[in-house]
Amino acid sequence: MRELKRTLDAKGHGVLEMPSGTGKTVSLLALIIAYQRKYELPLTPPPTLEQVIEELRKLLNFYEKQEGEKLPFLGLALSSRKNLCIHPEVTLGLRKLVHSTTSPRSPGQEFDAHGRQVPLPAGIYNLDDLKSLGRRQGWCPYFLARYSILHANVVVYSYHYLLDPKIADLVSKELARKAVVVFDEAHNIDNVCIDSMSVNLTRRILDRCQGNLETLKKTVLRIKETDEQRLREEYRRLVEGLREASAARETDAHLANPVLPDEVLKEAVPGSIRTAEHFLGFLRRLLEYVKWRLRVQHVVQESPPAFLSGLAQRVCIQRKPLRFCAERLRSLLHTLEITDLADFSPLTLLANFATLVSTYAKGKCCCGSSRNQKRPCS
Repeated sequence: MRELKRTLDAKGHGVLEMPSGTGKTVSLLALIIAYQRKYELPLTPPPTLEQVIEELRKLLNFYEKQEGEKLPFLGLALSSRKNLCIHPEVTLGLRKLVHSTTSPRSPGQEFDAHGRQVPLPAGIYNLDDLKSLGRRQGWCPYFLARYSILHANVVVYSYHYLLDPKIADLVSKELARKAVVVFDEAHNIDNVCIDSMSVNLTRRILDRCQGNLETLKKTVLRIKETDEQRLREEYRRLVEGLREASAARETDAHLANPVLPDEVLKEAVPGSIRTAEHFLGFLRRLLEYVKWRLRVQHVVQESPPAFLSGLAQRVCIQRKPLRFCAERLRSLLHTLEITDLADFSPLTLLANFATLVSTYAKGKCCCGSSRNQKRPCS
């Protein structure tokens, strides 16, 4: 603990390696909370949620017992929206309601009207505590937790909220520059960083993409016959650009999409993929090319620019519309009011791959192999 304090005083990084079960987590919490009370620093340790919250609760109880008074201290856990949802109709068998276009009907929407005016009382809150408070107040526990990050002394959440660019900008951008960040079980960091910006496509996934495209084609034809205005309205939005994408991300409803640079979100979607029919045809050509690339007898590795060059030469797909694939698919699924988003996860993976390979050239590679029916991987 003495060496850890020296690390904090030096404003540097520290690596602590100890065997399992020797008390690393509680030692870190004890030291940094004492340090925090002295220097008013926020603390963010992203390990096992429930374990750390309970250790923190015991530690705070010890402080209060020793000092004889309740401390003005706020610690909370944060998880995904589906883990904090308290909508009465959402059960283990109806998770699709969490992602559906009608999910804003949740009673948690009262948080925007009233919850932001009332700070979370001091104390330690695990996920169940947040859900219980949400039910009593009629607030959404997820947005309550996200809003309370600004006022919390300790926040416990998954690595992804700091390392995954798809969600880190939503949650962790408000953390103060002087915040103390603790990575428990830090040997997992490499895998989290790799997984957050990688896409694995197998032949089985690509075959399911074909089924997804057929389903969407039939749905688009049905909508054109019954409610063509809906498709026209989507076209108008796409001409204006993808500014709504940032608002959609704020609701945590579509975190599967790779993060896009700000300049892309301000552009109009390329004309070649604006209409639903054109976009589905675009995805079909992309799918056929990726399938063709998997027909190899050995491992192939190439840079994203090389992959894009081959794509343009063989099926005449340019880089620019590829960058919009993930958000364009999200928009189409929203317009068609698709609630079973999990059924379209294969096509979502393909769209994510297209966006990643066309957006990030440095530090990436595309691999193709017939072995174990894997991939390209971006």
